[in-house]
Amino acid sequence: MPYKVERLQINYKTLEEFQKFREFGLPELSMLEDLQDNLVENDNYSSPFYGIYLQEQLVARMSLYEVDAKYDRYFSPSQTFYELWKLEVLADYRGLGLGKALVEFALNLGHPIKTNARHRSDPFWDQVGFTPCKYNPVRDRGESPYVWLPEGTTLQE
Repeated sequence: MPYKVERLQINYKTLEEFQKFREFGLPELSMLEDLQDNLVENDNYSSPFYGIYLQEQLVARMSLYEVDAKYDRYFSPSQTFYELWKLEVLADYRGLGLGKALVEFALNLGHPIKTNARHRSDPFWDQVGFTPCKYNPVRDRGESPYVWLPEGTTLQE
C-alpha cells in the first residue's frame, strides 16, 4: 500500500499531534521543541516536517533540513544536501513500511542525504540504501552518520 507523505504545517494542530509522539515515542526523538521554535519564528518559512496520516492521525514523521553546499563536509562534489532527523513511527504502526515510505520520499528529492543512525537502527538504514561513513571525530562529533549518494556523488576523502 503506497502511503502519502505530507509536508506538515507549522501550527497548533501539528504541535498537538507531536505531543502524541513525545508521550508514546522516544523523548530524544521529540520534535516538539523544534516545532515550537518554528511556530514562534515562522514568517513564510517552509516547514521541515513531514508525516504520514492514517485515519486522520499522524502516525509517522521526520524532519528534513536542507543544508547549503558551503556546509557540506560529506559529499563530493560539495553540494546542497538534506539532513534527515528524528524519523519515528508510533509503536502501534511499526512494521507497515511507514518509515521506509518517509525515506523514499526524501530519496526522490534527488539530493544526497545524511542521517545519524540511532542505537540498533543500522539494519534499517542498510535496508533503505544508506551507507555508514567512516567515523571522523572532528566532523562527526559523536554521531553515527549514514549517507545516501545519488548517482554522480561520492564521499569526501
